[in-house]
Amino acid sequence: MREVDQVIARRLDSGVPLVGSVSHYIISAGGKRLRPALLLLCCGALGFKGEQRYNMAAVVEFIHTATLLHDDVVDDSALRRGSATANARFGNPASVLVGDFLYSRAFQMMVDSQSMRIMEVLANATNIIAEGEVMQLMNMHNAGLDEAGYLQVIRSKTAKLFEASARVGAILSSGTPTQEEHCAEYGQALGTAFQVIDDVLDYTGDATVMGKNLGDDLREGKATLPLIAAMQRGTQAERGTIQSAIETGNVDMLDSVIAIVRKTGSLDVARAAAQLEAKRAIAAAQQLPVGPHADCLVQLATQLLDRNH
Repeated sequence: MREVDQVIARRLDSGVPLVGSVSHYIISAGGKRLRPALLLLCCGALGFKGEQRYNMAAVVEFIHTATLLHDDVVDDSALRRGSATANARFGNPASVLVGDFLYSRAFQMMVDSQSMRIMEVLANATNIIAEGEVMQLMNMHNAGLDEAGYLQVIRSKTAKLFEASARVGAILSSGTPTQEEHCAEYGQALGTAFQVIDDVLDYTGDATVMGKNLGDDLREGKATLPLIAAMQRGTQAERGTIQSAIETGNVDMLDSVIAIVRKTGSLDVARAAAQLEAKRAIAAAQQLPVGPHADCLVQLATQLLDRNH
């Protein structure tokens, strides 16, 4: 990961000062670096030690960071990773344009792989992520969204880059088609579980630990799995309260919504859904060659369920 950070720092260079300022601001804010770690672990599991793994790990982090810059503008978010968002610090225009810079820099770096297959995977993933963003935008304040629609959004918007990161690790390693599919399935399942737990934390987490404001999903009118389950399991009055909160984005109703979500056991429903995805990820990782990297993939999926940020 230190090698990846060096690549990131080197490739953030730009002759335009504002590009460097915004890019370094959001990259240096930290983050879990899960997607590059996933790519490196899949390379390790399949025995690839070439330098190109650092470059491709930086590529997926750039793509992810670009989506964050654009997301925060769309969602009008003010806090991420415990600090002011780039749009709050530098303004929306700078955030959008620097996000575009990171996307284009990522595609420049993809060329270094000299692999049309890698370019195909990452180009398709980037396109699907954009479609997922639009689907989510269309579903804002839609209290009628069901679990299938919710999963379609998060598998496009969040899980797709996890899946692509793991698949690129297998491609770099010249893995067999079967190994590539195991890596891709691991990534998709892990990414889905990650987002479900993220949505649970929006109603149970500690803002100081999470580094973002609680209730942001409700303010943005997102019908996430805890709310979908609560509407299915609650009384007519409780369904009406949650429906109104989603449709209006009224965070003054957050305490009432949290009470309903807890009373109906909807957090347990969401956690159980995440656990199923984590088990799917573990089963895929166990199909990879035995060793410390595969063990780490299993451990990552196991610990994901207990995260608090």
